[in-house]
Amino acid sequence: MQRYAGKTFVVKYGGHAMGDPELARDFAEDVVLMKMVGINPVVVHGGGPQIGAMLKQLGVESQFVDGLRVTDAETAKVAEMVLSGAINKEIVAWIAQAGGRAVGISGKDGGFVTAEKVNRTRRDPDSNIEQVIDLGFVGEPASVDRTVLDTISSAGMIPVVAPIGVGADGHTYNINADTMAGAVAAAMGASRLFLLTDVPGVLGKQKQLLTDLDPHAIARLQQDGTISGGMIPKLETCVRAVNAGVDAAVILDGRVPHAMLLEIFTRRGAGTLVHR
Repeated sequence: MQRYAGKTFVVKYGGHAMGDPELARDFAEDVVLMKMVGINPVVVHGGGPQIGAMLKQLGVESQFVDGLRVTDAETAKVAEMVLSGAINKEIVAWIAQAGGRAVGISGKDGGFVTAEKVNRTRRDPDSNIEQVIDLGFVGEPASVDRTVLDTISSAGMIPVVAPIGVGADGHTYNINADTMAGAVAAAMGASRLFLLTDVPGVLGKQKQLLTDLDPHAIARLQQDGTISGGMIPKLETCVRAVNAGVDAAVILDGRVPHAMLLEIFTRRGAGTLVHR
């Protein structure tokens, strides 16, 4: 415990664990315990399924390109309402119930995150011409001002961050939660970035858990097809974070009770550790 006292941990919370009340309670207790032993946790949450459910309820159809939701002005408003409203305050309430004090914010508060529009290109399989894809109000962090987080943490409270940012153009942008967590961890010089997912971690060819990876190993595994699909952007986030100064990033199974505590307070750990 002394090893991590005074350090910052950034936790991306989402997926299956977020929808299960028992796991949500465990998660809140773990975050409160971290704060009690002198660690400064920062929670960044997602909410894709909840946004999808609300859009469906409102009769708005969702379009996806390479796993990213195409976000028009109407969808951006719904995303902000769900992320900064319902989900954010629910997590704040879980932490309060576990005996902690949390403050819910988004990237818009206090000039915390300035976003820029995400630009994606895709090669047309027929013509082989590269096409620019307009994802609408989907953004990524251009800059992160840690002042708000430092103020909340030093007051003994836990920041809970919704992945919404505002651009220099004044528009609201929906940001991928993994990307947001990585940028926040880099800005905070965090000791750990945790990405809680619905899988045990990175799996090898024989479906064994790979517990220890560096950027070179990740590049090799990507080339030989061992890692693919949704795991690629998660690992890219981890590599960017450690290259930007985060001590290590961990991909963890959020469905395992107290996975974060097992990772930091046991020798064996619980997921895949990515380091320089």
